[in-house]
Amino acid sequence: MYDYGLSVMEQYGLTVKSSYRGRGALICETQRGLKIVKEYRGSEKKLEAQRKLQLHILESGETRVDCVLENEEGKLVSSDRDGIPYVVREWFTGRECDTKSASDILEGVKALARLHSVMQMPLEENYRKESLLDECTRHNREIRKIGNFIRKKNSRTDFEMQLLRCMDSFLKQGETAVEQLERSGYQELYRTAMERGSVCHGECNQHNIIWTGGRPTLINYEKWNYDVQIADLYQFMRKILEKHNWDTGLGKSMLNGYHSVKPLSEEEVLNLKIRLSYPWKFWKLVNYYANNHKAWISGRNSEKLQLVMRQQKAWSEFLKTCFSDFLFSSDTL
Repeated sequence: MYDYGLSVMEQYGLTVKSSYRGRGALICETQRGLKIVKEYRGSEKKLEAQRKLQLHILESGETRVDCVLENEEGKLVSSDRDGIPYVVREWFTGRECDTKSASDILEGVKALARLHSVMQMPLEENYRKESLLDECTRHNREIRKIGNFIRKKNSRTDFEMQLLRCMDSFLKQGETAVEQLERSGYQELYRTAMERGSVCHGECNQHNIIWTGGRPTLINYEKWNYDVQIADLYQFMRKILEKHNWDTGLGKSMLNGYHSVKPLSEEEVLNLKIRLSYPWKFWKLVNYYANNHKAWISGRNSEKLQLVMRQQKAWSEFLKTCFSDFLFSSDTL
């Protein structure tokens, strides 16, 4: 019988009193509190660096962390009776950040700022995030390539026609973002972040911010990397603002909330604006199309594309107004 990793708990000296499934993992109540066990196929070396990062955060006293545990042999990865590798972490009871609650969102963004204040460690080149300039340039090239591919087709699906109708507009936005990155101080911002060993959570969204013990805590550090920490703030803001049709007031509250805990430089605010101006959702749909069966595209993707198009006006207005009065000259931002 498949035990979902339950048998590895004995390698940690843990006795499981009860267990239940949760988000692709097994949550276990033990004599030493809640633990979570999950199948692991990643790099053990990166996992060691992740534990080092999490212990550093714990030592700061800033927040709780779902720290990776060592088994009784001092190893971070344990195999069950069938040879399947698992990782065991600390776990907490709590609820996810409510995307409809302004107070949840604001406290979540402040928790992220507090976390960023202590998330630095010596750079390990293997875990450096690709330059944003390189990434956006590559994505623009991919959008252009797919556009040329569709135009050469003799017959096109409805989804392909929809992509073509708005492709030039979104591609122009992508190219403008690259031009702005080249003119901004991004390269220096990125270089400084690498010198400082600035670390990002890597997957900052409402699912990974939970309320436990009366305060927000970030969990699931598997995608951590070295990058400009604005990348995390951008990711959280975009996830929230898409759900709120790019509400400018909410965007300003999030920006000011982060700034109140970890002050932002002019270069960081400009970088955040450029990140938010890139058409990531459109690129994601193009990328999905490029890597899947062309004859049939899920209707869900057509709905996503239509939503992106419907939100374009609100998105454009947000970019014009959210940053214009934030500490710095509107000529710059």
